[in-house]
Amino acid sequence: MLRVYHLLFGAILLVLMPLGVKFVLPYFSTTRVEKPNPVTTATPSISPQTTPSITPDQVEENIWKKILGEIATPNGWQVAPCPGNAPLLCVSSKGEILGTVEIGVYPVKNNPDFQKNLMVAGIPLSSKVDYQSPKYQTQVSQALRDWVADLYATLAKDRQTSYGNKIVFSAYPPQQSSVGKLQGISYGFIGLKQEGGVQEQHIGHVAFDGTRLYVINTAFDPGSVTGKFEKLENLAIFQPYLSAIAANLKLPI
Repeated sequence: MLRVYHLLFGAILLVLMPLGVKFVLPYFSTTRVEKPNPVTTATPSISPQTTPSITPDQVEENIWKKILGEIATPNGWQVAPCPGNAPLLCVSSKGEILGTVEIGVYPVKNNPDFQKNLMVAGIPLSSKVDYQSPKYQTQVSQALRDWVADLYATLAKDRQTSYGNKIVFSAYPPQQSSVGKLQGISYGFIGLKQEGGVQEQHIGHVAFDGTRLYVINTAFDPGSVTGKFEKLENLAIFQPYLSAIAANLKLPI
């Protein structure tokens, strides 16, 4: 039933795209922006404007091989860690790569901005992790929401500068989610063309394990190099499955 529902959702989204998708997104903020210049980075990542400006942990192998748990997929699709060491999860069908999901692992000791988010939420950097404490879970949730709010503010400014008034930038309201056994927040944003259609759409999950920030992202975005789907309809179909995959991750490590 889940698969049929989301296939219908993807079809509805395609029908509404020529109208600017404005009727599907009544709860988003509306900062107006213009088409960005594609940015290419030396290492695989989602668009630099959508992830923390902090260097992630360097790993010797694809971390998805270590943390991937039970997988639910649309009919006929496969999900598996991509070959190589880049932190990418490959989504494919009939031997064709439809898209990739990227994860970044960021040590909080090197992330002063998130340290401030933790302090404001009442969690000193040296505090003991207590996953069973409702108070601690609430504090972590607030710190993650503040992180998302900071990200949205940066993105809105970036898109306003690079897009002008040709694209409507809309941020998704952050929602509580599960990332393995960790408290997480789901978030995302979309860029709608004035003439109708979607310029870009990003979805992600972020979680904190006491020492590291986990940022999971994928998108439909011609300007992204990795962590993206080539077709918007495939991203729409995969979105609920990404939430299920995130919930089943073997985290914390």
